[in-house]
Amino acid sequence: MDTVRHFLNLRRGRRGPELADYLSYLYLFAGVMVMFGPVLWLVLSSFKDPAALAEFPPSILPYAQETVTVAGYDDPLPLFDVTLENGEQRQLAQVRRIGLEAQMIDPASPEEIIRVHINDRQEIRSVQLATENYTDPLERFNFLTYLRNSVVVTVVATVITLVINSMAAFALSKYEFRGRTTVFVIIIATLMIPISVILVPVFLVITEIGWNNSLWGVIIPGAATPTGVFLLRQYMLTIPDELMDAARIDGASEFRIYWQIILPLARPALAVLAIFSVMWRWNDFLWPLIVLTRSELFTLQVGLNAFQGELNVQWHYVLAMTVLTLLPITLVFAFLQRFITSGIATTGLKG
Repeated sequence: MDTVRHFLNLRRGRRGPELADYLSYLYLFAGVMVMFGPVLWLVLSSFKDPAALAEFPPSILPYAQETVTVAGYDDPLPLFDVTLENGEQRQLAQVRRIGLEAQMIDPASPEEIIRVHINDRQEIRSVQLATENYTDPLERFNFLTYLRNSVVVTVVATVITLVINSMAAFALSKYEFRGRTTVFVIIIATLMIPISVILVPVFLVITEIGWNNSLWGVIIPGAATPTGVFLLRQYMLTIPDELMDAARIDGASEFRIYWQIILPLARPALAVLAIFSVMWRWNDFLWPLIVLTRSELFTLQVGLNAFQGELNVQWHYVLAMTVLTLLPITLVFAFLQRFITSGIATTGLKG
């Protein structure tokens, strides 16, 4: 708190912080909570057991009932704070419950059975991390196979998307030819076509080629994106044509100009498109679900569907695996965000 006051004093010189300062930082704090509150709730909930997830009202921290191992009993017994008829408070372990009566024992002397009304006992709870939510799927499901398939699809598709879109943007921004504007408008117009309209035609094409039940059938159809072409073209328009003319005078080929001059100067736009592509491919569920029917080829999003049965949804596994699926996107953004913030307002004449 002293650090915050010191920062506010620096902002205002010798004068103390004003009401506007407190309101501004309160507004920013509220924005942070709105943005990251659900993520924090997701991470904490991923460490809860099924009973904690089903309780109402829900708790923020992953509380679970404490248990004790008692000789003569195979499974650990739950602990309760019990109020006996004489008013004595004791800590007992429950053996079983029959109707409104709970049969309890003292862990120190388990020979005697103590019968207690269920309203006279209260669970002893503490914060416990259910790490088995993360370890069990690795042992019982093909999580690593799904993860590998998602990484392959995301990386290969992103590389192909960057190459194809940057080539198209380079041609539309740096070459004068008849119909250039028309081609660009047609590409942008495809954004208005709903994905449901083209699913069946694209699936028929993929099947005819023989890419059904193949990762290539997931990667190739969405390689060229109108959003990527638009983003890169608009950025490449800011790169002076004089750089290309100078390269041509030095004898550089068109491909060398594209590869060694245009692409390095367009790194901020390429970084933004890379983040978008990773998010699109990593979170894609519908198209891989249509193309892939063999479980060993499932991507992570399709594989997570295995945790959802007809009558029961294993939410503790779903939440834990969802947290793991967020990590790659977070790492990609953390790595590429420096390229986005640097040079985003420049014209391409950056050394």
